Amino acid sequence: MKQFLINIGIIPIRKSSNLSIESLYEIPVSSLNGQDINLKDFKGKKILFVNVASNCGFTPQYKSLQDLHEKYKDQLVVIGVPCNQFGNQEKGSHKEIEKFCSVNYGVSFLMLKKMNVKGLDKHPLYDWLTNIDLNGRKNSIVKWNFQKFLIDENGQLINVFLSTTKVSSKIFTKHLK
Repeated sequence: MKQFLINIGIIPIRKSSNLSIESLYEIPVSSLNGQDINLKDFKGKKILFVNVASNCGFTPQYKSLQDLHEKYKDQLVVIGVPCNQFGNQEKGSHKEIEKFCSVNYGVSFLMLKKMNVKGLDKHPLYDWLTNIDLNGRKNSIVKWNFQKFLIDENGQLINVFLSTTKVSSKIFTKHLK
């Protein structure tokens, strides 16, 4: 098993999941309300995956993600991915997460069921997003809440953006032109 040494210790990672994945569009995901989502439905649009949490210093980014969703809805699908692996900052149930996002930030973009984005129980979506053998672009690790993965219209990884990258910044928006 490979391991990455980071400033908080050694974290074991899998090379890839047992799921045979030919493309991003084949990965099974579900919305917060349990509806199966077919990522193929988004082919022809860019997709932004963001691992989110309700009790994080970056949580106010929900507003800018909602603004981005509204501004670019014809060419970009914003997908929030709740995760409780960083500082135990997403403890809520799926209904509680949905209510929090709606009431506090007016979130109307797609939110998936809570999932693991790192470690041995990493969801296949994050296997693909973080593994060059699957995404064909780069290896990465999810360092904290609100890390962003931008996918092009054909399901190819464009780039990974750290939590501190604002979706209104030129470094990000240049990919949306």
